[in-house]
Amino acid sequence: MTRQNRGPTLDGVSPETTTLLLVRHGQTPTTGQLLPGRTPGLHLSDAGREQAARVAKRLSELRLTALYSSPLERTRETAQATADATGLSVIEDPGLLELEVGDWTGEKLADLARSPEWQTVQHEPASFTFPGGESFREMLERMVDALTRIRTAHPGGTVVCFSHADPIRAVLAHEMGTPLDKFQRLSVGPCSVSAIAYPSDHDPLVLTVNSTQDSLATLTAQ
Repeated sequence: MTRQNRGPTLDGVSPETTTLLLVRHGQTPTTGQLLPGRTPGLHLSDAGREQAARVAKRLSELRLTALYSSPLERTRETAQATADATGLSVIEDPGLLELEVGDWTGEKLADLARSPEWQTVQHEPASFTFPGGESFREMLERMVDALTRIRTAHPGGTVVCFSHADPIRAVLAHEMGTPLDKFQRLSVGPCSVSAIAYPSDHDPLVLTVNSTQDSLATLTAQ
C-alpha cells in the first residue's frame, strides 16, 4: 500500500498543472570513465548513495503523487531512497531507460572521444545511431511517449521520474523548443532535479534544470 507524502506543493503551480521532476541517478563506480549504457548489475557507489539520500530529503518536502524509475539498478536504487522517505512505491517504466548504445557499451570515454564518430555524437546527435543500438531520435521519442503517458495518468499531480543524463537532457531540450542537435549544451549532474510543468491550457514550462541545492518548494510556474 502506498501513501501520498504530505508536504508543500510546488508554489504557484495550479491544480490544473501536472509537474514532472526528472532526476538523474546517483554516481556509480564508472561515472565519467565508461559509457555504461544498459549494462546490468551496475550499482551506486558510496558517493551515489549519499547523493540519493540528499535528493530524497529534498523531494520529501513536496506532496508527491507517484514515483517512476528506469528499470536499471542504479536508477532503482536512487528512487528507492525517495520511496523510503515518502512511503510511495516505485513504478518501473522501460520508457525511462538509458540510451541503448549497443556495441559501445562499456567502452572508455577517453577512447571514444578520439573516434571520428564522437564528434557526430557531440555536435550532430540527431543524425547518429549507435552501432547495434538506438538513435538519439528514437531515445527522445521513447522518453516523450513515456512522460506523456505518466503525466496523463496523474493529472494535476507532482510526479518524480528517475532516469539518465542523455534522456533527461534530450527531453528538456525538446520541451524548450531546442533542436536535438543542441541538447548536449545542457548539463544534468548525478541526482540533480530538473522540473517541467505541464499546464492544461498552454505549452510546457521548464521550471529548473540541474538543480542540486535549492528547496524545490520554491519553484513556480509563472
